[in-house]
Amino acid sequence: MNENNSTENKQLEPSDQVKHAMQVTLRGCDELIPQEDWLKKLVRSEQTGTPLRIKLGLDPTAPDIHLGHTVVLNKLRQLQDLGHTVIFLIGDFTSLIGDPSGRNSTRPPLTAEQIKLNAETYYQQAGKILDPERTEIRYNSEWNDQLGARGMIQLAARYTVARMMERNDFHDRFHAGNSISVHEFLYPLMQGYDSVALKSDMELGGTDQKFNLLMGRHLQQEYGQEPQCILTMPLLEGLDGVEKMSKSKGNYIGVTEDANAMFAKTLSISDTLMWRWYTLLSFRGEAEIAALKAEIEAGRNPKDAKVALAKEITARFHSAAAADAAEQDFINRSKGGIPDQIDERSLPLADGAPVGIGALLKQAGLTASSGEANRLIDGGGVRVDGNVISDKGLKLGAGTYVLQVGKRKFLRATLA
Repeated sequence: MNENNSTENKQLEPSDQVKHAMQVTLRGCDELIPQEDWLKKLVRSEQTGTPLRIKLGLDPTAPDIHLGHTVVLNKLRQLQDLGHTVIFLIGDFTSLIGDPSGRNSTRPPLTAEQIKLNAETYYQQAGKILDPERTEIRYNSEWNDQLGARGMIQLAARYTVARMMERNDFHDRFHAGNSISVHEFLYPLMQGYDSVALKSDMELGGTDQKFNLLMGRHLQQEYGQEPQCILTMPLLEGLDGVEKMSKSKGNYIGVTEDANAMFAKTLSISDTLMWRWYTLLSFRGEAEIAALKAEIEAGRNPKDAKVALAKEITARFHSAAAADAAEQDFINRSKGGIPDQIDERSLPLADGAPVGIGALLKQAGLTASSGEANRLIDGGGVRVDGNVISDKGLKLGAGTYVLQVGKRKFLRATLA
């Protein structure tokens, strides 16, 4: 008996590679449940040479993603780099239900056309992070369309209403007197059933997805499978360092934004938030980040670290050359210089007569009114061809001029 236990313990003794894999898994995560099961899976994978199957389910409800969405994608890429397989699951079937997580009202379903378009756009953007060679793209309509009414009822019998009402959002809506549609109870069941169909070893999600992720573990056990582990990742704070990154809050960086905007916005975050972003967004090793942080604490300029992070993020979604150009563009702007690429417009002159600077800025869309333009001139915030304008009576005749309002608004205007 003791010999058997000794042999089993030896088989489960983690190697340095497994310890490293566990460290990578835990980096920046909120919870790994249960950690000991994941360790066993890693040991078994190393011993058998069989990659683990790691699932991320996405309902393509919106086609554009921002850096906050990439926190989970970055973790997937880290796990791919360890040799494991990622299942990028498009919830085309579950999108017809609408995820109730974090909602206080019923989410309207999408059309099949919207789902298809959003899914294609989402994967195109996610492909900038994931390794396509180690990514399976699946659609949960593959098995859910075949489930039928009988299968759906049998699936629903594997969970109780009492357990379902333990969910915070359902509990809160019920006690607030807000309606909950029966079909919304099906969403976590269907997401959990995806794990059964895919035989996943791990599922990732945000902290708001914990209930749905645990449903996968429960249903896998119900169907006689080894239950998946779940890994939840925190929500990324936006540019303000306070609220989670969100388009509605305006504190986001979209992954399709141009390189100059992406670089400049990253540089605008606080020195404190920078280290949080390094943990969740950078692919640099933890030891390298710790060394960089020690240099900053010893007196090195924090901007050096922020520039490095901004260039890494910009290069990921554009290119290294684009990141270098964005850095130079930022330097030019900070010195009052003119960017290499700016919008161009032709503006007509009434009867060919020169136009006042205030009226021109309004006509060009750089200010909301001539009055705003005059106030900006008083504050030294208006330049023409790089020269600060102080004369509110200035008039410009036919020709081409570079108009600048503030640090970021530029226009090459041709007056004729």
